[in-house]
Amino acid sequence: MSLATTRPTDSEDAAAAARAFLADFRSMSTFGATMGGGVDRQAGTAADGQTRNWFRGLVEGHGFEVRYDAVGNQFALLELVPGAPYVAMGSHLDSQPLGGRFDGAYGVLAAAHAAIRLQGTPATALPPVFNIAVINWFNEEGCRFKPSLMGSAVFTGKLTAEQVLATTDPHGTTVREALESIGTVGDFSLDVAAYLEIHIEQGRSLEDHGLTIGLVESTWGANKYEFVVHGEQAHTGATVIADRHDALLGASLLVAAARDIADDFSTDEHAVITSCGEFTVFPNSPVVVASRVDLLVDLRSTDPDVLSAADAELHRRVAAIEERADVSIERGAEHIWASKAYDASGMVLAAAAAEELGLTHGTVRTLAGHDSTNMKDIVPTIMLFVPSVEGISHNEKELTSDEDMLAGVDLFTDLLRRVVAGDFVPGD
Repeated sequence: MSLATTRPTDSEDAAAAARAFLADFRSMSTFGATMGGGVDRQAGTAADGQTRNWFRGLVEGHGFEVRYDAVGNQFALLELVPGAPYVAMGSHLDSQPLGGRFDGAYGVLAAAHAAIRLQGTPATALPPVFNIAVINWFNEEGCRFKPSLMGSAVFTGKLTAEQVLATTDPHGTTVREALESIGTVGDFSLDVAAYLEIHIEQGRSLEDHGLTIGLVESTWGANKYEFVVHGEQAHTGATVIADRHDALLGASLLVAAARDIADDFSTDEHAVITSCGEFTVFPNSPVVVASRVDLLVDLRSTDPDVLSAADAELHRRVAAIEERADVSIERGAEHIWASKAYDASGMVLAAAAAEELGLTHGTVRTLAGHDSTNMKDIVPTIMLFVPSVEGISHNEKELTSDEDMLAGVDLFTDLLRRVVAGDFVPGD
């Protein structure tokens, strides 16, 4: 089999391909749709299962074979060269609670349409060296099951399948039970030669600079910690302040300390971003001093030394907070990834493809984590962004224009053609 050209051969075919992508995107966005225009498709829920089944039907209709691995990663396979490794592309179809329609889902659908466009046998096509796999990674978001990037972490050996399958959500449901409930668990494995991912930026830099494509050069470093603040339950009216061991006060001081650290350690050259994204208070009664608070604290920076200094300051402040609030603070699980560059030759190849298509482009870093964050540690990886309107993400108002989405699919198609033909990774 040979590879089709980058775009459909004439304007009529190009318009039809664009309409097909946008129609599929609208259809996909109906699963888990929310009143505010977003989606709620947390990993392993019925809505996630429905979206996975819809995606399976879409790709099987174009001749793909669909398989699942032990932790529910979904693989849509297109064999071009029997026995050859695969060029993998993908992202995720799961979402945050009340999340946006574009985060993750755009990248999965763009990858599928890029592969679909390459099916054909024109006389001028390049012969393929690799096969194609489109991957929908399980639980990238990490909101129902922690940590995030779960499926790609197992694929890359950073977590074991046994660890993940035994992980529970806040209601005690295990990953194994959730996957069995939606019927998307198997025993498949895949030999990958390279990985490509396209995603909405989830930031403003492309929009601010009037660019259509972001060539991601590196990830930010990120340190994520689970903390438990232990206090003592008491009556909010009858217990005087001096006698209180208020876990909520301790947790609140930790939140404020994280924000202070972001302000104090950011410079013109290297930003520090901190947040506390989850907060669970016990017993959460209006007349009870909290006995316990579970929370997550997240520190990120572009520079490893700055991140290390900010991290040290956070843990130094923990002791002071314990003393002030008269509580104890326990550090639980942690999830850490270092700032690391993507393949430089991949950026050059993507830039060449963008220039050939006349798409404005520039170099960016990713503030958010993506499955490519894991994949780049085991195979040559290319990460691309398209703009996010006003940088809004993890929000029902998340938006990327049709024009920018379609430009991304055009570029991704050309890039895939080059990589499958061996331009990025030499063939065997």
